[in-house]
Amino acid sequence: MTIRLMTAMALILASGAAFAAPEPPDLSQLAIDTADLAGWEARRAAAAEAEAAAKADLRTEEKGEAGNDADLEATDVPEAPNPDLAEAEAKASEKQAEKTEAEKAEELPDPFLVRLQVLLDRAHVSPGVIDGLSGGNTEKAVRAFEEMRGLPVDGTVDEAVWTALSSDAGPAVKLYELTGDDVEGRYVADIPADYGEMAKLDWLGYRGAAEMLGERFHMDEDLLRVLNPNADFTKIGTKILVADTGSDPEAKVARIVVDRSKGELIAYDEADAIVLMDPATIGSEDTPSPSGTMKVNGSAPEPTYQYDPSKNFQQGDNTRKLTIPAGPNGPVGSMWIDLSKPTYGIHGTPEPSKIDKTASHGCVRLTNWDAEALAKLVQPGKTTVEFKG
Repeated sequence: MTIRLMTAMALILASGAAFAAPEPPDLSQLAIDTADLAGWEARRAAAAEAEAAAKADLRTEEKGEAGNDADLEATDVPEAPNPDLAEAEAKASEKQAEKTEAEKAEELPDPFLVRLQVLLDRAHVSPGVIDGLSGGNTEKAVRAFEEMRGLPVDGTVDEAVWTALSSDAGPAVKLYELTGDDVEGRYVADIPADYGEMAKLDWLGYRGAAEMLGERFHMDEDLLRVLNPNADFTKIGTKILVADTGSDPEAKVARIVVDRSKGELIAYDEADAIVLMDPATIGSEDTPSPSGTMKVNGSAPEPTYQYDPSKNFQQGDNTRKLTIPAGPNGPVGSMWIDLSKPTYGIHGTPEPSKIDKTASHGCVRLTNWDAEALAKLVQPGKTTVEFKG
């Protein structure tokens, strides 16, 4: 290694202060319930300013490094042993992988985004899991809300959108006390990924109370734990802060549009008004979803899953038919809505945080709670489902 590289590494290490972690946001009940658009915009502006300052500092250091390099390049100095070099290399690699202030801020739950997602959920335009983070599913929910309210549709939370959403002035979060049923549920500590191993079990339940409660309140389990860092989910009477998601829609669904290009499902009533919008995982290149229009046959809660590699896809080394037991952590989650084209349906998922981020096996995958809400509204033999995009 040349002295030039060693000097550059030292400069990288010295620049570590430019990448200090941002202050964690206030995620108290009061902070979430009073979060507003202006506060969120101020936090984003501060993060962007910190990022610009960090980049300016780095450019200054690079200029200084360039000056040092000019002095060193005149002579090719042979490598010299350096006992601290290995440690310096490791630290330099870590610093090069560090993220900017703005990037780090985007990965921390924000009280405004928690409240925004709860209000969208209560307006029946699902953001998927409530996680307090920016993302495509939240943007889709904002777009659907804009369409429902006759606002310009761009997926941006502006004053008009926020004024309409925050007219629901109810608390976004509430305290919940764990019951005996919560703590002593039918949990399964380890869910195998292989279908052959799954088929040996009797039930594919939640792994514990935290996962179950996350789904009950439409929350990402990580956010549930961040909001309740000292909570004991194994103790009856433990009080935790959860999302207040309100009630499900009630209007019967006349037609459903599944849009592959947008990764969403929109349900309409008899008057062609939007009843709900859900982010969806829709097919894959290997097992695409169907085309055209079909009807809903009916729905089945807690479905078993009939795995037949000769009809759709092969999972791992499993080449024979299998019956996968029911449960929210099964391949089709806690609800199956059967479609008139054989083997196809709209169903739940064991991994709600991955909705519209991973491929399905030809069907339409929703979060368990979104699939359960939709199943109450469809009309067997009457509700149509159109695949487009």
